[in-house]
Amino acid sequence: MIEIIVPLALLFIIALVKQIPKIGGDIRVALLVAAVSSAIISGLNLGETALAFVDGIDRLSWVIMLSLFGSLYAESQAKLGAIDTTLNSLRAAFGNSPKGLIVAIFITLILAGSLLGDAIAAATVIGFLVINSLTELKLKPEQIGMIILLGASIGSIMPPITQGVFLSASLVGVDPTPVIKIAYVTVTIGAILAILESFRFVRGKKMPKELIPEQKVFQILKERWKTLIPLLVLIAIVLANTLFDYNIFTEISIFAFILESLKEIRIVQGITFQVVSAIIIAFLVSFLFPAVRKDTKGVFKNGLGKVNQTVQIQICAGVMVGVFYASGLIDKVALMTEGLGSSMVKLGGALSMVVVGMLTGSQTTSQSVIVTFLGPILEKMEVAPELIALGASHIAAAGQNMPPVGLTAFVICGLIGGILNTKVDPLKVMMLALPNSLYFLLIGLIVWFI
Repeated sequence: MIEIIVPLALLFIIALVKQIPKIGGDIRVALLVAAVSSAIISGLNLGETALAFVDGIDRLSWVIMLSLFGSLYAESQAKLGAIDTTLNSLRAAFGNSPKGLIVAIFITLILAGSLLGDAIAAATVIGFLVINSLTELKLKPEQIGMIILLGASIGSIMPPITQGVFLSASLVGVDPTPVIKIAYVTVTIGAILAILESFRFVRGKKMPKELIPEQKVFQILKERWKTLIPLLVLIAIVLANTLFDYNIFTEISIFAFILESLKEIRIVQGITFQVVSAIIIAFLVSFLFPAVRKDTKGVFKNGLGKVNQTVQIQICAGVMVGVFYASGLIDKVALMTEGLGSSMVKLGGALSMVVVGMLTGSQTTSQSVIVTFLGPILEKMEVAPELIALGASHIAAAGQNMPPVGLTAFVICGLIGGILNTKVDPLKVMMLALPNSLYFLLIGLIVWFI
């Protein structure tokens, strides 16, 4: 029992008690301390512990590589102007009314969130572009915060580049492809609900003349279509595999040769996953454009900087996951829960994920801590691995935005407050976003109870 209680107690105490000097509230330290304490109590020697570290990071290598190259790619698109082209085109298509402008902003946020795989990064990249426009619609700062929060958060779980689903699939040990196909539907419904929720903010309002786009969609695309080439390459590669079962990385000899060699290298093999490889191709295509080439250093510096902390957390989570498997902790927890009812385990697991996500503001932490144990238990209860991964990703997405301590909401409120020079209440933002969070929680529970 002690080998279970001590690592988890240390994990939660360090992560949640911010008053602890220097390390309080630091998720990375909490994950590493839990890993090391588990290794010591379980009697792993240094060699076994090192191998466990590598094994755990390797298990999450898809997600780590997705974050790294996704951020680099998104930064290259910002330099190229693809984000501006997308936002302006959508504004021209939908932006002649306040509701149309909201639709355009949501689609842009969701696209950015999907490309970056991180809600905070998406909110930061796109947020400053849309805050003033939403202010001119006379929206309250908290309403602006809710739109940015939901758009960026939904984007981070939106396929095809869906960090939340990749992480849950990695932790469960299942191919994410079938999970992604279901997530297209469930996440799109969540996006539609978020847009409809936001329409009430502009009911009865007219579009200010200065916000009505001067150019038509075709005029914008005629002038700036080249900035969308890397994005179109990425979309083509992903859709070819998803819709037509044509994977260029197995069908084209040169790609197949390179990736087959890389699959033999632990951790590095994370880049061989189809979506990550597609992002790398699109990223390389971006360097055909002078605007990106001339600022190569800035692309790498800014891109890596934006996901620095996220990747550190993912690596630390991998270390913990590897040690927990090597020490037999996962099996021991599974044995302890065999006498519990199926419904109690599912509800308790979901509640735990929501609470951890709520308190840490991170779906990555929530999944790494809870799904590591819960996944094997649910499999023994004959829940399909694909449904375990789908449910976990949705429940974690719900938890990270729930009141009272969603980290993303605090970052967004700080951004809005700085631009508008006003105080923005993050709790009100989270409460406005609560119906959407409850939707994702409900979807997660439904697929677990099917």
